[in-house]
Amino acid sequence: MKFSSINYQQKKYWKVVIFLLAIIISVGTLVYTRILVNNLKDDQYKQITVLADAYKNLNEMQINQQFGDISFLFQIIMSNKNIPLILADTNDVVLEHRNLDSVKVLKAGYLEKQLLVMKSQHDPIIINYSSNNRHLIYYKDSKLIYQLTVYPFIQLMLVVFFILVSYFAFNSSRKYEQNKVWSGMSRETAHQLGTPVSSLIALKENLKLTKGKISNELLHELEKDTDRLELITDRFSKIGSIPKFEKENLHLAISETVQYMKPRISSQVTIIFAPDSDEKMEVMIIPSLFDWVIENLVKNAINAMEGQGIISIRISETDKYAQIDVKDNGKGIPRSRQKTIFKAGFTTNARGWGLGLSLSKRIIELYHKGQIFVKWSELDKGTTFRLKLKKNL
Repeated sequence: MKFSSINYQQKKYWKVVIFLLAIIISVGTLVYTRILVNNLKDDQYKQITVLADAYKNLNEMQINQQFGDISFLFQIIMSNKNIPLILADTNDVVLEHRNLDSVKVLKAGYLEKQLLVMKSQHDPIIINYSSNNRHLIYYKDSKLIYQLTVYPFIQLMLVVFFILVSYFAFNSSRKYEQNKVWSGMSRETAHQLGTPVSSLIALKENLKLTKGKISNELLHELEKDTDRLELITDRFSKIGSIPKFEKENLHLAISETVQYMKPRISSQVTIIFAPDSDEKMEVMIIPSLFDWVIENLVKNAINAMEGQGIISIRISETDKYAQIDVKDNGKGIPRSRQKTIFKAGFTTNARGWGLGLSLSKRIIELYHKGQIFVKWSELDKGTTFRLKLKKNL
């Protein structure tokens, strides 16, 4: 099983989880809103029933010529300020209406259309005055009920739209990052191979001049170049797989990397390796990948110093961790960029491709279960990167 496969499966799992949560929230909203709408409709029906009784009582008092205090009945009728209704006779002749558009109601045919709408929504409330005399109250849902009915579907559409936009944005971002990684990996491969290949080409030309004769010094250089090619092959073969850990002397591992890099960097760059811990301290590491991290941090420091300055490497320890600090006196990193510098493709170097720190983070955190971060940085004064490795992995 490969780490890349694990990460892909985890991302796929979280996509499904987020999608299901969005569906649950949307369905829950629809159900809850539906319950509210039904409760409001019940209350609306009760209000219309009370209004029907008020109309009936008022009509009966007028027929019986009982002109007592009818203000209460009028208050009931006038209290309806949100439910559109039409009072009609059995022949659908409109006798009274309330809460309809005051402008449109003057237009011919408007009341008849509203009456048809009301008939399609609810059964009328019947007011029986006598066996031969009755009126009907037709009504439709209030604006509040209409809004509550429509709102969840609008919300659902917005959620679906948001999911689609997020999905396409995520995919575009992932493809962009993948392109950056592939581009960076190809350039990093060329960069890694550049030094030993150039040396071998020079050796080939030398062999031509000496007619196949090779000195011990050139033979030693040939061995170093072939060892370097073997190391590069080993590094790239371990990316994306589960490599084996080895117990290594941390001071010796870093010292060997520093000694390899010193003759291959500018003479204006000084590397100081000054451990502050037990020189016999051993940790479980993947040697070829760990060396790569130290190389990347040193190269990053050289770029930050523009090829001139001092790089200090120190080792300290706590009860649980071995700590490696790589400090330079370069241009520093703004606080706003101290997290983004570990993302693939991010670089402030005009000739760089922004993969070194991203690879280093993957190697330290994913493989070694450690930490890598900017411990300190100040503009025009320098930066300190810290690696933390568990003593007992």
